[in-house]
Amino acid sequence: MLNKLVFLSALSVVALSGAAQAATFNPGTYTVVSKGNGGEVPVTVTFTKNAIESVKIGANKETPGIGSIAIEKLPKAIVDSQSLALNGVSGASITSHAILAAVAACVKQAGGNVDELSKAKAQKAVVKNETLNADIAVVGAGAAGQTATIRASQLGKKVILIEKMPFTGGAAAVNGGTIVIQGSKIQKEAGVKDDSPAIMTEDYIKNGHNLNDRRMLELYVNNVGPMVDWATTEGGMQLNTKAGFTNEAEHSKPRVMRWVDGAQGATRNFKASVEKSGAKVLLATPAKELIVDNGRVVGVKAEGENGIHYTIKAPVVILTTGGFGANKSMLAGSLKNSLYYGVKSSNGEGHQMAMKIGAKTQMMDLGKIYPNGMEVAPGIAKSTIWSNKAAFEDHSGIMVNKAGKRVISELDTNHNIKNEEVKQGGKLFILMDQPSYDAFLTKLSITGISKGDMDKWLAQDGKGYPIVVKADSIPAVAKKAGVDGAELLKTVARYNGFVKAGKDADFNRPAKFMKEAIADKGPYYIVEQQPRFATTMGGVVTDMNLNVLDENNKPIKGLFAAGELVGGAMGDDSPPGGNMAWAMTSGKLAAERAVQSLNK
Repeated sequence: MLNKLVFLSALSVVALSGAAQAATFNPGTYTVVSKGNGGEVPVTVTFTKNAIESVKIGANKETPGIGSIAIEKLPKAIVDSQSLALNGVSGASITSHAILAAVAACVKQAGGNVDELSKAKAQKAVVKNETLNADIAVVGAGAAGQTATIRASQLGKKVILIEKMPFTGGAAAVNGGTIVIQGSKIQKEAGVKDDSPAIMTEDYIKNGHNLNDRRMLELYVNNVGPMVDWATTEGGMQLNTKAGFTNEAEHSKPRVMRWVDGAQGATRNFKASVEKSGAKVLLATPAKELIVDNGRVVGVKAEGENGIHYTIKAPVVILTTGGFGANKSMLAGSLKNSLYYGVKSSNGEGHQMAMKIGAKTQMMDLGKIYPNGMEVAPGIAKSTIWSNKAAFEDHSGIMVNKAGKRVISELDTNHNIKNEEVKQGGKLFILMDQPSYDAFLTKLSITGISKGDMDKWLAQDGKGYPIVVKADSIPAVAKKAGVDGAELLKTVARYNGFVKAGKDADFNRPAKFMKEAIADKGPYYIVEQQPRFATTMGGVVTDMNLNVLDENNKPIKGLFAAGELVGGAMGDDSPPGGNMAWAMTSGKLAAERAVQSLNK
Protein backbone atom coordinates (compact mmCIF):
# COMPACT_ATOMS: atom_id res chain seq x y z
CA MET A 1 0.00 0.00 0.00
CA LEU A 2 1.02 3.61 -0.46
CA ASN A 3 0.42 5.90 2.50
CA LYS A 4 -0.66 9.53 2.08
CA LEU A 5 1.89 12.33 2.40
CA VAL A 6 2.72 13.66 5.85
CA PHE A 7 4.51 17.00 6.44
CA LEU A 8 6.75 17.53 9.48
CA SER A 9 9.69 19.61 10.66
CA ALA A 10 13.27 18.40 10.51
CA LEU A 11 13.56 18.15 14.29
CA SER A 12 10.39 16.26 15.16
CA VAL A 13 11.92 12.80 15.59
CA VAL A 14 11.79 13.15 19.36
CA ALA A 15 8.00 13.46 19.29
CA LEU A 16 7.57 10.20 17.39
CA SER A 17 7.35 7.07 19.51
CA GLY A 18 5.76 3.71 18.92
CA ALA A 19 4.63 0.76 20.97
CA ALA A 20 5.18 -1.90 18.33
CA GLN A 21 8.03 -4.40 18.66
CA ALA A 22 11.35 -3.44 17.11
CA ALA A 23 12.01 -4.75 13.60
CA THR A 24 8.34 -5.54 13.00
CA PHE A 25 6.49 -3.52 10.39
CA ASN A 26 3.30 -3.49 8.40
CA PRO A 27 4.70 -4.19 4.92
CA GLY A 28 4.21 -1.40 2.43
CA THR A 29 5.48 1.90 1.09
CA TYR A 30 5.11 5.15 3.01
CA THR A 31 6.00 8.72 2.04
CA VAL A 32 6.70 11.69 4.29
CA VAL A 33 7.72 15.22 3.27
CA SER A 34 10.16 16.74 5.75
CA LYS A 35 11.66 20.24 6.00
CA GLY A 36 15.25 20.48 4.82
CA ASN A 37 17.64 23.40 4.32
CA GLY A 38 16.32 24.28 0.86
CA GLY A 39 12.67 23.39 1.32
CA GLU A 40 10.65 20.19 1.15
CA VAL A 41 12.44 16.82 1.12
CA PRO A 42 10.14 13.93 0.11
CA VAL A 43 11.22 10.60 1.60
CA THR A 44 9.69 7.26 0.58
CA VAL A 45 10.38 4.16 2.69
CA THR A 46 9.46 0.60 1.78
CA PHE A 47 9.17 -2.03 4.53
CA THR A 48 9.01 -5.80 4.57
CA LYS A 49 7.62 -7.50 7.67
CA ASN A 50 10.99 -7.41 9.43
CA ALA A 51 13.15 -4.87 7.64
CA ILE A 52 13.54 -1.41 6.13
CA GLU A 53 13.88 -2.49 2.51
CA SER A 54 14.62 0.87 0.85
CA VAL A 55 14.78 4.60 1.50
CA LYS A 56 14.41 6.90 -1.50
CA ILE A 57 14.60 10.70 -1.65
CA GLY A 58 12.40 12.61 -4.10
CA ALA A 59 12.95 15.91 -5.91
CA ASN A 60 14.39 18.56 -3.60
CA LYS A 61 16.41 21.79 -3.48
CA GLU A 62 19.10 20.82 -0.97
CA THR A 63 22.52 22.37 -1.58
CA PRO A 64 24.55 20.45 -4.19
CA GLY A 65 27.76 19.10 -2.71
CA ILE A 66 26.55 19.58 0.89
CA GLY A 67 22.94 18.58 1.55
CA SER A 68 23.09 16.33 -1.50
CA ILE A 69 25.81 14.27 0.22
CA ALA A 70 23.39 13.47 3.05
CA ILE A 71 20.81 12.48 0.43
CA GLU A 72 23.38 10.22 -1.22
CA LYS A 73 24.76 8.59 1.94
CA LEU A 74 22.04 8.41 4.60
CA PRO A 75 19.43 6.24 2.86
CA LYS A 76 21.98 3.46 2.27
CA ALA A 77 23.32 3.79 5.83
CA ILE A 78 19.80 3.45 7.26
CA VAL A 79 19.09 0.34 5.20
CA ASP A 80 22.51 -1.22 5.87
CA SER A 81 22.32 -0.64 9.61
CA GLN A 82 18.53 -1.10 9.96
CA SER A 83 18.77 1.74 12.42
CA LEU A 84 17.90 5.39 13.02
CA ALA A 85 20.79 5.78 15.47
CA LEU A 86 22.97 7.60 12.95
CA ASN A 87 24.83 10.86 13.44
CA GLY A 88 23.99 12.14 9.98
CA VAL A 89 26.43 13.76 7.60
CA SER A 90 28.73 16.31 9.23
CA GLY A 91 28.16 19.78 7.78
CA ALA A 92 24.77 18.79 6.38
CA SER A 93 22.93 18.49 9.68
CA ILE A 94 19.65 20.08 8.57
CA THR A 95 19.28 17.78 5.57
CA SER A 96 20.36 14.80 7.70
CA HIS A 97 17.79 15.61 10.37
CA ALA A 98 15.13 16.02 7.71
CA ILE A 99 15.81 12.56 6.28
CA LEU A 100 15.99 10.86 9.68
CA ALA A 101 12.81 12.61 10.81
CA ALA A 102 10.95 11.51 7.70
CA VAL A 103 12.12 7.90 7.99
CA ALA A 104 11.13 7.89 11.67
CA ALA A 105 7.66 9.12 10.71
CA CYS A 106 7.39 6.36 8.10
CA VAL A 107 8.46 3.81 10.72
CA LYS A 108 5.70 5.12 12.98
CA GLN A 109 3.13 4.78 10.21
CA ALA A 110 4.30 1.24 9.47
CA GLY A 111 3.78 0.26 13.08
CA GLY A 112 7.49 0.06 13.88
CA ASN A 113 9.17 0.98 17.13
CA VAL A 114 10.99 4.28 16.63
CA ASP A 115 12.50 4.18 20.11
CA GLU A 116 14.15 0.82 19.53
CA LEU A 117 15.46 1.79 16.10
CA SER A 118 16.88 4.99 17.60
CA LYS A 119 19.01 3.18 20.19
CA ALA A 120 22.70 3.20 19.39
CA LYS A 121 24.27 -0.23 19.01
CA ALA A 122 27.59 -0.84 20.68
CA GLN A 123 30.32 -1.37 18.13
CA LYS A 124 33.83 -2.60 18.70
CA ALA A 125 36.36 -0.03 17.57
CA VAL A 126 38.68 -1.31 14.86
CA VAL A 127 41.88 0.61 14.18
CA LYS A 128 43.74 0.04 10.94
CA ASN A 129 46.99 1.75 10.00
CA GLU A 130 47.66 2.59 6.36
CA THR A 131 50.62 4.34 4.75
CA LEU A 132 50.20 6.25 1.48
CA ASN A 133 52.79 7.96 -0.66
CA ALA A 134 52.48 11.08 -2.83
CA ASP A 135 54.55 13.89 -4.28
CA ILE A 136 52.23 16.47 -2.71
CA ALA A 137 49.64 16.18 0.05
CA VAL A 138 46.98 18.89 0.02
CA VAL A 139 45.09 19.38 3.29
CA GLY A 140 41.64 20.95 2.86
CA ALA A 141 39.32 20.73 -0.15
CA GLY A 142 37.94 24.24 -0.43
CA ALA A 143 38.61 26.53 -3.38
CA ALA A 144 42.33 26.86 -2.63
CA GLY A 145 42.87 23.16 -2.00
CA GLN A 146 40.97 21.99 -5.06
CA THR A 147 42.74 24.56 -7.24
CA ALA A 148 46.13 23.42 -5.92
CA THR A 149 45.20 19.79 -6.50
CA ILE A 150 44.09 20.38 -10.08
CA ARG A 151 47.17 22.45 -10.94
CA ALA A 152 49.75 20.16 -9.29
CA SER A 153 48.19 17.15 -11.02
CA GLN A 154 48.33 18.95 -14.37
CA LEU A 155 52.04 19.49 -13.74
CA GLY A 156 52.55 15.75 -13.47
CA LYS A 157 52.68 15.25 -9.72
CA LYS A 158 50.98 12.53 -7.69
CA VAL A 159 48.61 14.34 -5.35
CA ILE A 160 46.58 13.18 -2.37
CA LEU A 161 43.85 15.60 -1.26
CA ILE A 162 42.37 15.08 2.20
CA GLU A 163 39.28 16.78 3.60
CA LYS A 164 37.77 16.42 7.05
CA MET A 165 34.21 16.92 5.85
CA PRO A 166 32.38 14.21 3.85
CA PHE A 167 32.20 16.60 0.89
CA THR A 168 34.43 19.07 -0.90
CA GLY A 169 33.85 22.79 -1.25
CA GLY A 170 34.58 24.34 2.14
CA ALA A 171 33.49 27.95 2.59
CA ALA A 172 33.55 28.47 -1.18
CA ALA A 173 30.52 26.20 -1.53
CA VAL A 174 28.33 28.70 0.31
CA ASN A 175 29.87 32.05 -0.62
CA GLY A 176 28.31 34.78 -2.75
CA GLY A 177 29.28 33.08 -6.00
CA THR A 178 31.41 35.91 -7.41
CA ILE A 179 35.09 36.33 -8.24
CA VAL A 180 37.46 39.19 -9.09
CA ILE A 181 38.77 38.88 -12.67
CA GLN A 182 41.15 41.87 -12.98
CA GLY A 183 43.67 41.44 -15.77
CA SER A 184 41.92 38.47 -17.38
CA LYS A 185 41.04 38.08 -21.03
CA ILE A 186 37.37 37.89 -20.08
CA GLN A 187 37.52 41.30 -18.38
CA LYS A 188 39.09 42.84 -21.46
CA GLU A 189 36.66 41.10 -23.83
CA ALA A 190 33.81 42.52 -21.74
CA GLY A 191 35.07 46.01 -22.54
CA VAL A 192 37.17 46.88 -19.48
CA LYS A 193 40.64 47.71 -20.75
CA ASP A 194 41.64 50.43 -18.29
CA ASP A 195 41.97 48.31 -15.15
CA SER A 196 45.39 47.31 -13.82
CA PRO A 197 47.21 45.70 -10.88
CA ALA A 198 48.08 49.22 -9.66
CA ILE A 199 44.43 50.34 -9.62
CA MET A 200 43.35 47.13 -7.90
CA THR A 201 46.12 47.60 -5.33
CA GLU A 202 44.87 51.11 -4.57
CA ASP A 203 41.30 49.83 -4.15
CA TYR A 204 42.40 47.02 -1.83
CA ILE A 205 44.58 49.25 0.34
CA LYS A 206 41.70 51.68 0.72
CA ASN A 207 39.25 48.89 1.49
CA GLY A 208 41.72 47.12 3.81
CA HIS A 209 42.58 50.38 5.61
CA ASN A 210 46.29 50.16 4.82
CA LEU A 211 46.68 47.03 6.95
CA ASN A 212 47.46 44.84 3.95
CA ASP A 213 50.54 42.66 3.76
CA ARG A 214 51.91 44.40 0.65
CA ARG A 215 53.90 41.32 -0.40
CA MET A 216 50.81 39.12 -0.53
CA LEU A 217 48.78 41.87 -2.19
CA GLU A 218 51.44 42.23 -4.89
CA LEU A 219 51.36 38.48 -5.46
CA TYR A 220 47.57 38.59 -5.70
CA VAL A 221 47.00 41.53 -8.06
CA ASN A 222 49.67 40.42 -10.53
CA ASN A 223 48.50 36.82 -10.75
CA VAL A 224 44.71 36.91 -10.47
CA GLY A 225 44.20 37.59 -14.19
CA PRO A 226 46.36 34.68 -15.40
CA MET A 227 44.63 32.47 -12.81
CA VAL A 228 41.19 33.35 -14.23
CA ASP A 229 42.44 32.69 -17.77
CA TRP A 230 43.72 29.27 -16.66
CA ALA A 231 40.63 28.43 -14.59
CA THR A 232 38.23 29.17 -17.44
CA THR A 233 40.24 27.30 -20.08
CA GLU A 234 42.12 24.47 -18.36
CA GLY A 235 40.59 24.48 -14.87
CA GLY A 236 36.99 23.63 -15.77
CA MET A 237 35.37 26.78 -14.33
CA GLN A 238 32.66 28.85 -16.02
CA LEU A 239 31.92 32.55 -15.60
CA ASN A 240 28.49 34.02 -16.31
CA THR A 241 29.67 36.41 -19.01
CA LYS A 242 26.12 36.88 -20.28
CA ALA A 243 25.10 38.51 -17.01
CA GLY A 244 28.17 40.73 -17.09
CA PHE A 245 29.77 42.50 -14.15
CA THR A 246 28.12 42.87 -10.77
CA ASN A 247 27.80 46.33 -9.24
CA GLU A 248 30.27 46.61 -6.33
CA ALA A 249 31.04 49.91 -4.62
CA GLU A 250 34.38 48.61 -3.29
CA HIS A 251 35.82 48.27 -6.78
CA SER A 252 36.61 51.38 -8.84
CA LYS A 253 36.51 49.35 -12.05
CA PRO A 254 34.13 46.62 -13.23
CA ARG A 255 36.05 43.49 -12.26
CA VAL A 256 33.62 41.16 -10.48
CA MET A 257 31.56 38.44 -12.17
CA ARG A 258 29.42 35.55 -10.98
CA TRP A 259 30.09 31.94 -11.79
CA VAL A 260 27.52 30.20 -13.94
CA ASP A 261 24.92 29.10 -11.34
CA GLY A 262 26.84 30.93 -8.62
CA ALA A 263 28.61 29.07 -5.82
CA GLN A 264 26.71 25.87 -6.57
CA GLY A 265 27.92 25.87 -10.17
CA ALA A 266 31.50 26.52 -9.06
CA THR A 267 31.27 23.69 -6.52
CA ARG A 268 30.12 21.23 -9.18
CA ASN A 269 32.84 22.30 -11.60
CA PHE A 270 35.56 22.10 -8.97
CA LYS A 271 34.49 18.58 -8.07
CA ALA A 272 34.44 17.48 -11.71
CA SER A 273 37.88 18.96 -12.37
CA VAL A 274 39.40 17.29 -9.29
CA GLU A 275 37.96 13.96 -10.39
CA LYS A 276 39.37 14.49 -13.89
CA SER A 277 42.81 15.33 -12.44
CA GLY A 278 43.33 11.79 -11.20
CA ALA A 279 44.30 12.91 -7.69
CA LYS A 280 43.40 10.60 -4.81
CA VAL A 281 40.74 12.22 -2.62
CA LEU A 282 40.10 11.13 0.96
CA LEU A 283 36.89 12.62 2.40
CA ALA A 284 35.81 12.52 6.05
CA THR A 285 39.53 12.34 6.82
CA PRO A 286 40.69 15.09 9.19
CA ALA A 287 44.41 15.83 9.37
CA LYS A 288 45.82 15.44 12.87
CA GLU A 289 49.43 16.53 12.65
CA LEU A 290 52.25 17.37 10.29
CA ILE A 291 55.11 14.88 10.06
CA VAL A 292 58.45 16.62 10.55
CA ASP A 293 61.88 15.09 9.97
CA ASN A 294 64.97 17.12 10.80
CA GLY A 295 63.11 20.41 10.46
CA ARG A 296 61.41 19.51 7.17
CA VAL A 297 57.74 18.67 6.71
CA VAL A 298 57.57 15.24 5.06
CA GLY A 299 53.91 14.35 5.32
CA VAL A 300 50.76 14.41 7.40
CA LYS A 301 48.89 12.06 9.70
CA ALA A 302 45.12 11.80 9.35
CA GLU A 303 42.21 9.70 10.57
CA GLY A 304 39.71 8.37 8.07
CA GLU A 305 36.42 6.55 8.17
CA ASN A 306 36.11 3.04 9.62
CA GLY A 307 38.99 3.58 12.01
CA ILE A 308 41.74 3.99 9.42
CA HIS A 309 44.79 5.94 10.63
CA TYR A 310 46.66 7.30 7.63
CA THR A 311 50.32 8.19 7.42
CA ILE A 312 50.66 10.15 4.20
CA LYS A 313 54.28 10.49 3.19
CA ALA A 314 54.93 13.46 0.88
CA PRO A 315 57.98 15.71 0.47
CA VAL A 316 55.60 18.67 0.16
CA VAL A 317 52.43 19.49 2.08
CA ILE A 318 50.14 22.35 1.04
CA LEU A 319 47.85 23.53 3.84
CA THR A 320 44.53 24.91 2.56
CA THR A 321 42.33 24.39 5.62
CA GLY A 322 40.47 27.70 5.56
CA GLY A 323 39.75 30.00 8.49
CA PHE A 324 38.94 29.69 12.18
CA GLY A 325 35.68 31.62 12.55
CA ALA A 326 33.78 28.69 14.07
CA ASN A 327 36.38 28.24 16.82
CA LYS A 328 35.42 30.71 19.55
CA SER A 329 38.58 30.00 21.49
CA MET A 330 40.65 31.47 18.64
CA LEU A 331 38.58 34.63 18.15
CA ALA A 332 39.85 38.03 19.27
CA GLY A 333 38.93 41.70 18.90
CA SER A 334 35.64 42.61 17.24
CA LEU A 335 35.16 39.03 16.00
CA LYS A 336 34.15 37.96 19.49
CA ASN A 337 31.03 40.14 19.36
CA SER A 338 29.95 39.50 15.77
CA LEU A 339 27.44 36.92 14.60
CA TYR A 340 29.00 33.93 12.83
CA TYR A 341 27.41 32.71 9.62
CA GLY A 342 30.19 30.65 8.07
CA VAL A 343 30.69 26.92 7.74
CA LYS A 344 31.05 24.89 10.92
CA SER A 345 34.23 23.33 9.58
CA SER A 346 36.27 26.56 9.89
CA ASN A 347 37.97 25.60 13.14
CA GLY A 348 41.55 26.63 12.49
CA GLU A 349 43.13 23.16 12.54
CA GLY A 350 45.60 24.19 9.83
CA HIS A 351 46.67 27.22 11.83
CA GLN A 352 47.14 25.06 14.92
CA MET A 353 49.15 22.35 13.12
CA ALA A 354 51.40 24.97 11.54
CA MET A 355 51.88 26.92 14.76
CA LYS A 356 52.73 23.68 16.58
CA ILE A 357 55.86 23.38 14.42
CA GLY A 358 56.77 27.05 14.76
CA ALA A 359 54.88 28.84 11.98
CA LYS A 360 54.52 32.60 12.25
CA THR A 361 51.04 34.19 12.15
CA GLN A 362 49.72 37.71 11.70
CA MET A 363 46.47 39.73 11.95
CA MET A 364 44.65 36.98 13.86
CA ASP A 365 42.19 39.49 15.36
CA LEU A 366 40.82 40.57 11.96
CA GLY A 367 37.84 39.24 10.05
CA LYS A 368 35.61 40.18 7.15
CA ILE A 369 32.56 41.60 8.92
CA TYR A 370 29.53 42.21 6.70
CA PRO A 371 26.55 44.36 7.70
CA ASN A 372 23.79 42.22 6.21
CA GLY A 373 23.05 39.43 8.67
CA MET A 374 19.91 38.14 10.33
CA GLU A 375 20.34 36.54 13.77
CA VAL A 376 18.53 33.25 13.17
CA ALA A 377 19.65 31.79 16.51
CA PRO A 378 21.64 33.26 19.40
CA GLY A 379 25.05 34.24 18.00
CA ILE A 380 24.34 32.63 14.61
CA ALA A 381 23.56 34.60 11.44
CA LYS A 382 22.41 34.03 7.89
CA SER A 383 23.25 36.41 5.08
CA THR A 384 20.83 38.56 3.07
CA ILE A 385 23.50 40.18 0.92
CA TRP A 386 22.04 39.24 -2.48
CA SER A 387 18.45 39.74 -1.36
CA ASN A 388 19.34 43.26 -0.26
CA LYS A 389 20.76 44.03 -3.68
CA ALA A 390 17.51 42.91 -5.31
CA ALA A 391 15.44 45.10 -3.00
CA PHE A 392 17.71 48.15 -3.31
CA GLU A 393 18.87 48.08 -6.92
CA ASP A 394 15.65 47.25 -8.73
CA HIS A 395 13.01 48.38 -6.25
CA SER A 396 12.36 50.76 -3.36
CA GLY A 397 13.82 49.11 -0.27
CA ILE A 398 15.42 51.51 2.20
CA MET A 399 17.50 51.02 5.34
CA VAL A 400 16.85 52.89 8.58
CA ASN A 401 17.98 52.96 12.18
CA LYS A 402 15.89 52.36 15.29
CA ALA A 403 14.82 56.02 15.19
CA GLY A 404 13.28 55.44 11.74
CA LYS A 405 15.87 57.53 9.87
CA ARG A 406 18.10 56.69 6.93
CA VAL A 407 21.72 57.07 7.99
CA ILE A 408 23.66 55.92 4.92
CA SER A 409 23.16 55.08 1.25
CA GLU A 410 21.84 51.56 0.86
CA LEU A 411 24.33 51.11 -1.99
CA ASP A 412 27.40 52.25 -0.05
CA THR A 413 30.27 49.81 0.57
CA ASN A 414 29.70 46.92 2.94
CA HIS A 415 32.47 48.28 5.14
CA ASN A 416 30.89 51.73 5.47
CA ILE A 417 27.45 50.27 6.11
CA LYS A 418 28.93 47.95 8.74
CA ASN A 419 30.64 50.86 10.50
CA GLU A 420 27.39 52.83 10.51
CA GLU A 421 25.54 49.79 11.77
CA VAL A 422 27.96 49.49 14.69
CA LYS A 423 27.47 53.21 15.46
CA GLN A 424 23.73 52.59 15.51
CA GLY A 425 24.03 50.01 18.26
CA GLY A 426 24.72 47.03 16.02
CA LYS A 427 21.41 46.97 14.18
CA LEU A 428 19.72 48.53 11.16
CA PHE A 429 16.40 47.69 9.49
CA ILE A 430 15.30 47.26 5.88
CA LEU A 431 11.82 48.57 5.07
CA MET A 432 10.21 47.05 1.98
CA ASP A 433 6.89 47.35 0.22
CA GLN A 434 5.43 44.26 -1.44
CA PRO A 435 7.29 44.53 -4.80
CA SER A 436 10.59 45.07 -2.97
CA TYR A 437 9.92 42.13 -0.65
CA ASP A 438 9.01 39.90 -3.59
CA ALA A 439 12.36 40.79 -5.19
CA PHE A 440 14.11 40.19 -1.85
CA LEU A 441 12.69 36.65 -1.75
CA THR A 442 14.01 35.76 -5.20
CA LYS A 443 17.66 35.86 -4.08
CA LEU A 444 17.39 34.24 -0.65
CA SER A 445 18.30 30.74 -1.77
CA ILE A 446 21.79 31.91 -2.76
CA THR A 447 22.63 32.20 0.93
CA GLY A 448 20.68 29.18 2.17
CA ILE A 449 17.42 30.84 3.25
CA SER A 450 14.08 29.62 1.93
CA LYS A 451 10.72 31.34 1.61
CA GLY A 452 9.55 28.80 4.17
CA ASP A 453 12.11 30.19 6.62
CA MET A 454 10.83 33.71 6.02
CA ASP A 455 7.22 32.63 6.48
CA LYS A 456 8.13 30.92 9.75
CA TRP A 457 9.94 34.02 11.00
CA LEU A 458 7.06 36.27 9.94
CA ALA A 459 4.71 34.07 11.95
CA GLN A 460 6.76 34.86 15.08
CA ASP A 461 5.67 38.49 14.61
CA GLY A 462 8.90 39.96 15.99
CA LYS A 463 8.95 37.80 19.12
CA GLY A 464 11.81 35.45 18.20
CA TYR A 465 14.94 35.20 16.06
CA PRO A 466 15.32 37.01 13.67
CA ILE A 467 13.21 40.17 13.49
CA VAL A 468 11.13 39.76 10.33
CA VAL A 469 7.74 41.47 10.52
CA LYS A 470 4.81 42.42 8.30
CA ALA A 471 1.89 44.86 8.68
CA ASP A 472 -0.56 46.79 6.55
CA SER A 473 0.76 50.23 7.54
CA ILE A 474 4.18 51.78 8.12
CA PRO A 475 3.48 52.73 11.78
CA ALA A 476 2.23 49.21 12.49
CA VAL A 477 5.20 47.41 10.94
CA ALA A 478 7.59 49.83 12.66
CA LYS A 479 6.02 49.13 16.05
CA LYS A 480 6.51 45.38 15.62
CA ALA A 481 10.18 45.90 14.79
CA GLY A 482 10.82 48.41 17.59
CA VAL A 483 11.35 51.29 15.15
CA ASP A 484 9.96 54.83 15.54
CA GLY A 485 6.89 54.74 13.26
CA ALA A 486 6.19 58.48 13.12
CA GLU A 487 9.75 59.25 12.07
CA LEU A 488 9.71 56.38 9.55
CA LEU A 489 6.67 57.91 7.86
CA LYS A 490 8.63 61.15 7.41
CA THR A 491 11.64 59.21 6.08
CA VAL A 492 9.49 57.42 3.50
CA ALA A 493 7.95 60.69 2.32
CA ARG A 494 11.38 62.29 2.03
CA TYR A 495 12.83 59.32 0.13
CA ASN A 496 9.90 59.29 -2.28
CA GLY A 497 10.60 62.96 -2.94
CA PHE A 498 14.19 62.05 -3.86
CA VAL A 499 12.90 59.39 -6.27
CA LYS A 500 10.68 61.96 -7.96
CA ALA A 501 13.56 64.46 -8.16
CA GLY A 502 16.02 61.84 -9.37
CA LYS A 503 18.57 62.71 -6.68
CA ASP A 504 19.24 61.50 -3.14
CA ALA A 505 20.11 64.78 -1.44
CA ASP A 506 20.93 63.04 1.86
CA PHE A 507 23.24 60.13 1.02
CA ASN A 508 23.71 60.17 -2.76
CA ARG A 509 22.17 56.78 -3.51
CA PRO A 510 22.76 56.46 -7.27
CA ALA A 511 19.73 57.63 -9.25
CA LYS A 512 19.77 54.46 -11.37
CA PHE A 513 18.98 52.55 -8.18
CA MET A 514 16.04 54.78 -7.26
CA LYS A 515 13.63 53.53 -9.88
CA GLU A 516 10.51 53.25 -7.75
CA ALA A 517 8.88 55.14 -4.92
CA ILE A 518 7.84 53.24 -1.81
CA ALA A 519 4.21 52.20 -2.27
CA ASP A 520 1.55 54.23 -0.48
CA LYS A 521 -0.37 51.06 0.38
CA GLY A 522 0.69 48.02 2.39
CA PRO A 523 1.63 45.43 3.19
CA TYR A 524 5.06 46.51 4.39
CA TYR A 525 7.92 44.39 5.72
CA ILE A 526 10.89 45.06 7.99
CA VAL A 527 13.93 42.78 8.16
CA GLU A 528 16.71 43.31 10.69
CA GLN A 529 20.37 43.75 9.76
CA GLN A 530 23.28 42.94 12.08
CA PRO A 531 27.05 42.56 11.65
CA ARG A 532 28.08 39.03 10.67
CA PHE A 533 31.31 37.36 9.68
CA ALA A 534 32.51 34.11 8.20
CA THR A 535 35.96 34.92 6.85
CA THR A 536 38.97 35.44 9.09
CA MET A 537 41.58 37.75 7.56
CA GLY A 538 44.64 36.69 9.54
CA GLY A 539 46.69 33.54 9.27
CA VAL A 540 50.10 32.04 8.70
CA VAL A 541 52.84 34.13 7.15
CA THR A 542 54.49 32.93 3.94
CA ASP A 543 57.16 34.15 1.58
CA MET A 544 56.42 35.13 -2.02
CA ASN A 545 56.50 31.44 -2.97
CA LEU A 546 53.76 30.73 -0.40
CA ASN A 547 56.28 28.72 1.59
CA VAL A 548 55.25 29.02 5.26
CA LEU A 549 57.69 31.01 7.42
CA ASP A 550 58.73 30.32 11.00
CA GLU A 551 58.99 32.88 13.79
CA ASN A 552 62.43 33.85 12.52
CA ASN A 553 61.06 34.50 9.01
CA LYS A 554 62.82 31.41 7.67
CA PRO A 555 60.95 29.07 5.28
CA ILE A 556 59.75 25.82 6.81
CA LYS A 557 60.96 23.34 4.20
CA GLY A 558 58.24 21.26 2.60
CA LEU A 559 55.32 23.36 3.92
CA PHE A 560 53.27 25.63 1.65
CA ALA A 561 49.91 27.28 2.28
CA ALA A 562 47.10 29.02 0.38
CA GLY A 563 43.64 30.49 0.73
CA GLU A 564 42.06 31.89 3.88
CA LEU A 565 44.75 30.20 5.97
CA VAL A 566 47.27 32.72 4.61
CA GLY A 567 46.67 36.12 6.15
CA GLY A 568 47.36 39.61 4.96
CA ALA A 569 46.60 40.34 1.33
CA MET A 570 43.37 42.23 1.97
CA GLY A 571 44.02 43.95 5.28
CA ASP A 572 41.04 44.09 7.63
CA ASP A 573 38.36 43.74 4.95
CA SER A 574 37.79 41.98 1.65
CA PRO A 575 35.75 43.35 -1.26
CA PRO A 576 33.10 41.23 -3.01
CA GLY A 577 34.66 38.43 -5.03
CA GLY A 578 38.01 39.01 -3.38
CA ASN A 579 38.23 35.96 -1.14
CA MET A 580 37.38 33.51 -3.91
CA ALA A 581 39.94 35.11 -6.21
CA TRP A 582 42.61 35.01 -3.50
CA ALA A 583 41.86 31.36 -2.69
CA MET A 584 42.22 30.28 -6.30
CA THR A 585 45.16 32.55 -7.13
CA SER A 586 47.16 31.47 -4.08
CA GLY A 587 46.11 27.83 -4.56
CA LYS A 588 47.39 27.80 -8.14
CA LEU A 589 50.63 29.59 -7.20
CA ALA A 590 51.26 27.36 -4.17
CA ALA A 591 50.94 24.29 -6.40
CA GLU A 592 53.32 25.74 -9.01
CA ARG A 593 55.91 26.80 -6.41
CA ALA A 594 55.63 23.45 -4.64
CA VAL A 595 56.22 21.60 -7.90
CA GLN A 596 59.22 23.84 -8.63
CA SER A 597 60.68 22.96 -5.22
CA LEU A 598 60.36 19.26 -6.03
CA ASN A 599 61.97 19.66 -9.43
CA LYS A 600 65.09 21.40 -8.10
